[in-house]
Amino acid sequence: MIVRRVFSAVLVGGLVLGLSMIGRAQVDSSRIDEVIKKSVLTPQDLEVIDAFAADAIGRLVRTVDFTEVARTRASIVGHQSAQAQYAQRFSDACLREIAKGFDYATHEISDPQRRFRVFANLLILVNELNDPRLIDLGIRMISHEASMVRYWAVRVATSASLWEKLSQDQVAAATMSRKVLDACNQAAPTSSPEVLNLMVQFAGRFDTPVTVELLGRIADIRIRSYAEWNVKYELVDTNILKLLGAKIVAGSASNEQLARQFAQLYSYAIQRYIRGMQNNAVRGLSRNYLAAVLIETEEQSLSKLLGGTQTGVRRALEAGDMTALQAEHDRLLGGAAGRGALPSKFNFNYGNNRTSPLALPEPQPGKTIVEPALPVESAEPAEPAQP
Repeated sequence: MIVRRVFSAVLVGGLVLGLSMIGRAQVDSSRIDEVIKKSVLTPQDLEVIDAFAADAIGRLVRTVDFTEVARTRASIVGHQSAQAQYAQRFSDACLREIAKGFDYATHEISDPQRRFRVFANLLILVNELNDPRLIDLGIRMISHEASMVRYWAVRVATSASLWEKLSQDQVAAATMSRKVLDACNQAAPTSSPEVLNLMVQFAGRFDTPVTVELLGRIADIRIRSYAEWNVKYELVDTNILKLLGAKIVAGSASNEQLARQFAQLYSYAIQRYIRGMQNNAVRGLSRNYLAAVLIETEEQSLSKLLGGTQTGVRRALEAGDMTALQAEHDRLLGGAAGRGALPSKFNFNYGNNRTSPLALPEPQPGKTIVEPALPVESAEPAEPAQP
């Protein structure tokens, strides 16, 4: 829960998606307000739905004053209905107009920052509409180079509430999940921690070779980031390690590989914490994130992987005893004295018959890691209460 709150704040803080209550001209909804009350719709009523969607989504795309965007989105979402005729026509109209909006932004808006914000706003609208027919719009944008656009694209494509609806058709859901996972696999190497967090949560819902490939790829990306001392928001590794551990416990076909990746990632997190405490190279939120990763992984994953309650990491952290933490690292993962409990149980080594994890390289001289303060969440647009 903490992870999701943090990442929502980080991403949304970068968007100009205001919630100002300044009074301005809004979409005229008087006609559709009458239509939405009806139990049977006429052809003229259906045309009103089309006109409303075209007007509202057109305004959302073309406005320069982004203080109105959130209210326009809220108006669109607020005019959904369960009445069959209405719901079908409203869905058709939104799909058509949102697609037009993406096309307009792509070809008519020259300022890249404004174009990216329009993309993000359209994707937020798709996310709020919660219509399975719109999921393809998210998948198409997963490869986008702008981090905030990619975040919302992955969020749309992996929305739990949307997938609850989509899963009513198992064949369609299987096809769509493969498209999402393939897109995520392609985009993962250049994705931010916030996006990787969404990807790994989605992969955790399935048990296929593609999901194992994605989890493994994300673990390798994070391992490399630790080794290069440019890892950000270590808190995401709690989810990665938890899902890797769950796959290992479930007896995945790639158990040995997953166990090795789990152990190396957890080892780097421990080594980074020890190094940061010893030379003060890691401070602020980064140190707190690491402590959370170490403790939660011990409680949620190691106890299940090894059987029985594991408390050595927590005790060492609470005591501030880095010698004890290193000893627990070696007992669990391996060290100079030989294989650790995890490699022994799951019969893996760290490559070239190594019995201990790779040592974390030295950071660049004078490099201090201090995570920036997180943006205030007051600019966050209205969203389903997921955190």
